[in-house]
Amino acid sequence: MTAGTSGASPPAGGSATRNPRNERDEPADRPPTAKRDRVRRHLLKVIENAGPGTGLASERDLAAELGVSRPTVRAAIDELTRTGLLVRQRGRGTFTSPHKVTQELATGLAVPPAEGHWTSRVVAFAVSPAPRSLAAELDLEPDAPVLRVTRVRDVDDEPIAIENLALPAVLVPGLQPGDLETGNFYRLLRERFGIAVQDAVQTIEPAVTNPDQAELLEIAVYAPILHIERLTRDTTGRIVELTRSVYRGDRYRITSNLRFDAESG
Repeated sequence: MTAGTSGASPPAGGSATRNPRNERDEPADRPPTAKRDRVRRHLLKVIENAGPGTGLASERDLAAELGVSRPTVRAAIDELTRTGLLVRQRGRGTFTSPHKVTQELATGLAVPPAEGHWTSRVVAFAVSPAPRSLAAELDLEPDAPVLRVTRVRDVDDEPIAIENLALPAVLVPGLQPGDLETGNFYRLLRERFGIAVQDAVQTIEPAVTNPDQAELLEIAVYAPILHIERLTRDTTGRIVELTRSVYRGDRYRITSNLRFDAESG
């Protein structure tokens, strides 16, 4: 629809005069849908042509370029932010979403490493008696010593995940926080402690950040995250690790390879 025209006749008995504040009889505090959609289509083209993490023009400049109001631009940006195509950064502006770190999962096959250069920062490291519930999960006696570690995982120097690990302390004597800040944890278990992990049960569910998680991940409170829980066993069937992690929903995704047979439904 061209700005300043109406695409429908007035209702019977009504006046053909338009409300200057509201061309489509929408609430005055909501931008007209046609204009918002036009801005949205423009932004989608920008996103398609721009690389990940590219900054957008300011709302003022976009409004002037497209001949619409700033609230209309803001509404279109809000919509694309909710879908994850755009990211607002306080004090910096609006950007196209960064490339998401991808990890592919395939049942029965080795889990390939996720993309990017991963490093870790240990923020908590302590051995303590296992509460009854944790002892049961790790198949230990109550009050057995358990090493509990919290570390922030960075990809290319950006915080992506928070991992909370719990493992029987007897399995990793002498392990230090610095041992968990570089390298591959499972390789460390194998080469230093003779523990060869074999399989794990992993569950994934959506969640939102609490204030502590938001601070460590440098994102907003209630931002979308993936909550991932993994229980890992070694080649003898012994439980060697319970990990509860949260991954940023705007920066991480998991794909799965599925195989179907005649009985698949």
